[in-house]
Amino acid sequence: MTIRVLLADDQAMIRASLRTILEDQPDITVVAEAGDGVETIEQARRTRPDVCLVDIQMPRLDGIEVARTLAEAPTKVVMVTTFDLDEYVHGALRYGAAGFVLKDAGPRLLVEAVRAAYTGDALISPSITLRLLHHLADRGARTEIRVPARPLTARETEIVRAIGRGHTNQEIADGLFISLSTVKGYVSGIMVKLGVRNRVEIVAWAWESREMTRSAEGALEDDPITGRHRMR
Repeated sequence: MTIRVLLADDQAMIRASLRTILEDQPDITVVAEAGDGVETIEQARRTRPDVCLVDIQMPRLDGIEVARTLAEAPTKVVMVTTFDLDEYVHGALRYGAAGFVLKDAGPRLLVEAVRAAYTGDALISPSITLRLLHHLADRGARTEIRVPARPLTARETEIVRAIGRGHTNQEIADGLFISLSTVKGYVSGIMVKLGVRNRVEIVAWAWESREMTRSAEGALEDDPITGRHRMR
């Protein structure tokens, strides 16, 4: 099945570059383009794409407002931007964006983000994940958080932290020596308990609840999924 994509960026040259990258893939086609936020919403409602790649800073309406407006639509919104400022990331995630990728992340990550959004998964550039975790670990104030309908189990908490570090379902399955379908089952159960709609909102909850700060303590930490060290 072909993944139908809408490109939203106020620079025609950027849209042309993104189109070239995506349409080089046999399973992706670009069905529309938009140069500002209002046009993005109009085109999304008219063409009903599977995924919208949306720049954060656009005329008339920014990408965060686009994500909020399309939150209840079948279309998945992936932010693509040169800006990795924490407030942009957090705002985009809170309004249901299904991914956040920097423009300099490379073609492979961009394509992976589109495919992940299409399948109901999510992808966030690893550098963004680490920067926001650092920001929250250093910040004294807490934000109001949602309390799970039922407490997370130890395994569910482990998976939430892995998702917060930017790991895919397959990486979690490999690292915990369980099947991919088992991981997906855990993720579905976590979403029900947290009252969230997708993996990106799980990440946002982990950040807001400071669930990630235990693993952020110290100058060097072990990643339990990959077994690698992460510099803090």
